[in-house]
Amino acid sequence: MKEYIKWSDSYSVGVKLFDDQHKELIDITNNLFNHVTGNEEEERAYFDGVIHQALDYVKDHFVTEEKCMLATKYPGFSEHKQTHDEFTFNVIKNVNELKTGKALVLEKFANFLKEWVLTHIAVMDKQYSIYFKKIAVIKRDGKLSDVIANIVDNHESLLSK
Repeated sequence: MKEYIKWSDSYSVGVKLFDDQHKELIDITNNLFNHVTGNEEEERAYFDGVIHQALDYVKDHFVTEEKCMLATKYPGFSEHKQTHDEFTFNVIKNVNELKTGKALVLEKFANFLKEWVLTHIAVMDKQYSIYFKKIAVIKRDGKLSDVIANIVDNHESLLSK
């Protein structure tokens, strides 16, 4: 598979779970680019088969981030959640338009996703990364204890609350 976007440590937000989820979002985007054939029928079949799974994954990621932000009283939560909601709305709107017969341009959608993911990680997610580092606790042994690590250690229970 060709990588149109390569993960870089510069994208890291310092929380392994979020970094792993961001890597998966990059993989989803790369897969979209790898299925651009110029044949609308093929592209639509691929898109129809993966878009709901991809959207569920994105929503799961957003919920995970948002719960950590709330748990740590992140001051930028409302703005961050709004960008998540707008993204989700735009993707669902595009999917619904496709269902009504609008032509699919997979490359255009892949570019939209690429730009959004990279910009969102580099700007919005880096903001909470800075905040999370500020609230990290210094343990008695002088090492940092990441408050977020304690929250995301039990990822499944985090999502079910």
